[in-house]
Amino acid sequence: MRPVGLDSRGILDPWLLRERVRLTRYPPTPALAGLVERFWAVRWDLPEGVVHRQRVLTHPCANLSLGDPDAAAGRGGGRPLEARLNGVARRLTTRTLMGQGFTVAAMTTPGGLGALITGPASRFTDRVVPLGPAIGVDEAHLLSAIRAQPDEAARVALLAAQLEPSVDPVRAETARLVATVAGIAEADRTIRRLAQLSSRAGIGQRQLQRLFLSEAGVSPMWVLRRYRLLEAAETVREGGRVSWAAIAADLGYADQAHLIRDFKAAVGQTPAAYAASQVRP
Repeated sequence: MRPVGLDSRGILDPWLLRERVRLTRYPPTPALAGLVERFWAVRWDLPEGVVHRQRVLTHPCANLSLGDPDAAAGRGGGRPLEARLNGVARRLTTRTLMGQGFTVAAMTTPGGLGALITGPASRFTDRVVPLGPAIGVDEAHLLSAIRAQPDEAARVALLAAQLEPSVDPVRAETARLVATVAGIAEADRTIRRLAQLSSRAGIGQRQLQRLFLSEAGVSPMWVLRRYRLLEAAETVREGGRVSWAAIAADLGYADQAHLIRDFKAAVGQTPAAYAASQVRP
């Protein structure tokens, strides 16, 4: 299990999350290795009248979740649990929490979703759909079983056990290949163009595009840019004086202006404004 403090990439305002919500991460089971990046679980118990809105710049991954739904305006807990497949979200997402609740989820690798569904992963991009029909499980039975589990770890184990039979063993090979190439894009900051990534992967550019859209739901260059933005947000979130030109160069951007443009489009603020907003009152 890993506390959020060890890696808060993508979680905007992580200090506020740590104050109000308990987030724990769990490793994938051996059968899901290369397809599931990690399991995660959150629990919250907020005082009356407190509303927590968590902004997330998502990783280039899908999330398969079970638990309490987002709070509607003026309403707390007590509503039926939900099972959802959240495809790759290309825009900033916000979750609203009130009262008490929990969620357990599997975050796929970039490409891992393809092994759990039929058809292209791109049909789920920027969409949230019921989980059961998407992966072929009895959703009502799954939600009933999740509620009956004695603790968080047991809920995670049950979700893993439900996902494992859904894996297409043939397609899993391709999905793991896409995840491996995405890992290269994430780790190698010298890669700035599709041709470079294609050369490193040993896969033609057109084929690489097709594989990513089929298994991950987004293009390989979108994955690369998202990882760069996650790194940028993590770098600046503590505030203070930084060199944006140096950060842009370190993250593989052609210049500072491109970093600022992409960052503002994704987060809604310039890097400088976001950094200033992270200084706790």
